[in-house]
Amino acid sequence: MAAPRQVAARSASPRSPQPLARLAANQMRRVRRIVDAAVELAERGGFEAVRLRDVAERSDVALGTLYKYFRSKEDILLFALNEELERLEQMMAARPVTTGKPSARAGEFFRRATRALARRPQFAHALIRAMATGDSDTAVKIAAFQLRISRLIAAALSGVAPVLGARIETDRVHPRDDAVAETLMHVWFSSLVGWSAGLRPERVVVDQVRTAARLILESGER
Repeated sequence: MAAPRQVAARSASPRSPQPLARLAANQMRRVRRIVDAAVELAERGGFEAVRLRDVAERSDVALGTLYKYFRSKEDILLFALNEELERLEQMMAARPVTTGKPSARAGEFFRRATRALARRPQFAHALIRAMATGDSDTAVKIAAFQLRISRLIAAALSGVAPVLGARIETDRVHPRDDAVAETLMHVWFSSLVGWSAGLRPERVVVDQVRTAARLILESGER
């Protein structure tokens, strides 16, 4: 499997829907209704409840119109995930984790991030399923999300606020922090998959990442 930076650098498919940033105001309102309808369905019934015909009906758009903006329900859910990530970024920029050991700061970041997801469990389950499935275009978006999450973790490890306006590939506080952040992110996602499947409660997700952070960052301390 290609590394996240390699995947994120790939160009989008020429058959993909028109870029949302270029849409007119009335089109963006239509997109907003589509996304809100999908989120509402996901909150009620998780991933399986997000059926495109139901999304189209609930958002009062034709199914063909929906496909002009989104190629799949995973695509819609990843749009919603992007909005959730933006909220997390703003929260970490406004209230950065600056006290304690690096492992404790990482643990606090993952506590906040996990709580933000778990407050709407069915929606969170749908987002996790959307990230775990999909085609190459979905992989590009997920790789970009991973880079943004890694930046937040690296900032927490260094005890500083994330620089949200900087290009991700140049916003590196320390090379080791970058590697640790990516490792912890993968531990977190793996644990979230288990939580989504009902294998562990929310608190165990946070505890597992905290343990991984201590093992990585404090292994030399005796």
